[in-house]
Amino acid sequence: MPPRTAEPSTGQRVAAAAGALLLRALFSTLRLRVHDPEGFLAAPPPGPVIYAFWHNRILAITAAFRRVYPPGRRGVLVLTSASRDGMWLGELAARLGMGSVRGSSSRRGAVAMREMLEKVAQGFDIAITPDGPRGPKYHLGAGLVYLAQNAGLPVVTIHAEFGRCARLRSWDRFAIPLPFSRLDVTLGPILTVPQTADEAAFEAERRKIESVLRDRAD
Repeated sequence: MPPRTAEPSTGQRVAAAAGALLLRALFSTLRLRVHDPEGFLAAPPPGPVIYAFWHNRILAITAAFRRVYPPGRRGVLVLTSASRDGMWLGELAARLGMGSVRGSSSRRGAVAMREMLEKVAQGFDIAITPDGPRGPKYHLGAGLVYLAQNAGLPVVTIHAEFGRCARLRSWDRFAIPLPFSRLDVTLGPILTVPQTADEAAFEAERRKIESVLRDRAD
């Protein structure tokens, strides 16, 4: 029987709703510029994709998602941890127009992977922060590669650069863009992840995606 995930109380749901209102207000002030050299937004693939970005850029990517997510797609599901922190993120995601799958490499990992494969089969895109929920910072975990290979999905790497932001004293220096600041979000390149015959080849694919994401990280 899979481990149970934390469930929010009524008070926590109200707090998450209030937090979402504050985030929407913050996002509305940002001077967002989206760069799409690969043309993904103009002509997205017909099937699901995996969006990959670092954990400390969650707010930046969420702000961009709310403005430019291509119409007509099924929707985005965010992989969150099975912890109480993951519960909060899932509640916020729901109020910002996204769904969530609860699990991580340490808790409910196999269950979450099955759920994601089921959702992909239904047409949902998946958003993953491959160094979350606890790091190490800018280290890409194997789960993203495994999902891309087993579901046959391309990986859309996303970068974010902040004009001005506050940094939390967390393991990843989580970034909060300041009101009325500039925010640059760049999509691409879009990576295909082939099947691999052994651990060395799998590690090469993991490192390739990690390198692309690290290329524009601060």
